[in-house]
Amino acid sequence: MNYDLLNAINDTIWTYLVITMLIGCALYFTWNLRAVQFTMLPTMIRDLFKPNSENFEKIGKKKVSSFQAFAISLSSRVGTGNLAGVASAIFVGGPGAVFWMWVMALLGASTAFMEATLAQLFKRKGKETFYGGPAYYMKYGLKRPWMGILFAILIILGFGMANQLVQSNTLCDAISNAFHIPMDYAAAGLALLTLLIIFGGIHRIARFCAWIVPFMALGYILLALYILVVNITEIPAMLSLIIRSAFGWEQAAGGAVGIAIMQGVRRGLFSNEAGEGSAPNAAATATIAHPVTQGLLQSLGVFTDTLVICTCTAFIILLSGLYSPEHGYDGIILTGHAMEHHLGSFGGWFLLAAIFLFAYSTIIANYFYGETNIRYICNKPWAVFIFRLISGVVVLLGGFMTLKQAWSIVDLAMAFMTILNLIAVVLLSKYSFRLLQDYRKQRKEGKEPVFHKDLFPDADLEAWEKSLTPNPSPRES
Repeated sequence: MNYDLLNAINDTIWTYLVITMLIGCALYFTWNLRAVQFTMLPTMIRDLFKPNSENFEKIGKKKVSSFQAFAISLSSRVGTGNLAGVASAIFVGGPGAVFWMWVMALLGASTAFMEATLAQLFKRKGKETFYGGPAYYMKYGLKRPWMGILFAILIILGFGMANQLVQSNTLCDAISNAFHIPMDYAAAGLALLTLLIIFGGIHRIARFCAWIVPFMALGYILLALYILVVNITEIPAMLSLIIRSAFGWEQAAGGAVGIAIMQGVRRGLFSNEAGEGSAPNAAATATIAHPVTQGLLQSLGVFTDTLVICTCTAFIILLSGLYSPEHGYDGIILTGHAMEHHLGSFGGWFLLAAIFLFAYSTIIANYFYGETNIRYICNKPWAVFIFRLISGVVVLLGGFMTLKQAWSIVDLAMAFMTILNLIAVVLLSKYSFRLLQDYRKQRKEGKEPVFHKDLFPDADLEAWEKSLTPNPSPRES
């Protein structure tokens, strides 16, 4: 395989088509949703910790909470890219890339709202929980099953397979270097841990993510806050540097502004996944009373990933002063040296722990995305069982294979996933716009919003058939 040619194709598609579509759609959605990602931020935070609505019919004895669905999607968003990708963006695009990363998170949150709301609306009932995502709203919303199958194949190859090799290799390499363990032993141990979680089904995955995501995110944020406090006198200069670099006021090279914009935009999009169609697979599993609730939480997930986690990494690097090209540090090496600059040898060990938690949680979430789409193509127990075994083998192979082919497959699959997903979301946008109007109307009337299927009488909404509550109780004032 000609990897240089494949990488050139990836760069062209992402630079001239995918990024253009993502920015254009984000602006379109932000306008038509009346900037929901800003105006309803307090509601997002409130809904994150609100107990499950009992208005929804229980399937079996188990269900996935809004927070658990939020945690699964955040597990995929928060990965090694938050540690290495941000560093690469700063190394190539300079401090200004951080500003454009923020801009894309603020806009992209509207796209995350749209796709998550649609995933909730068109989700289907499983034996004990719900399943859904872009493949499902392409089939039941757009009435284009072929489009759903194509998307399912792409996400299985991209997230369920190739991305697993990348995460596994990164994690095994870190463990091997730190503890002088052979790569094959590290890979075998990681594969076993993965199988223990994924054979427990979605509920074990949900419980795992609900525990590990807050733990890893809070620990990383606290560390960053400590570094900020220690370097508090340098913060104004750092923020000024980010703004100046973003607009090129002090850039020597004529193309520096364009490089900063491109690196920031791409880093933001790769990190928060808004528009790619991955997170909606997790959003669909939640048992809630109104689809908009999960749409709001997925918007909050974009903010958490990029405005909080990625920003922590960026500040740690910029305050170290080691980001300039003359030092020659890039990727995870740059992040590691920045950590050690601030914290000594403890910084290196903390980074190793962060790599483990970030990469392993991503492996679990990526598996779930693959399973959801396996169920779309062939919803049989034997198909899921075989995919679980294959996933264990893929994680094992991550300790032996090079990443060149894996990264190429990931990039190409994600590009076409994003293109297909954005087309579907735009074509189905009337549903999300109408759902938000209904949600806001009920809240204005003092009610706790509950979705009624008769809002869309002609739509195929199997999961909502028995979830109606005629007279929702008023919210406490």
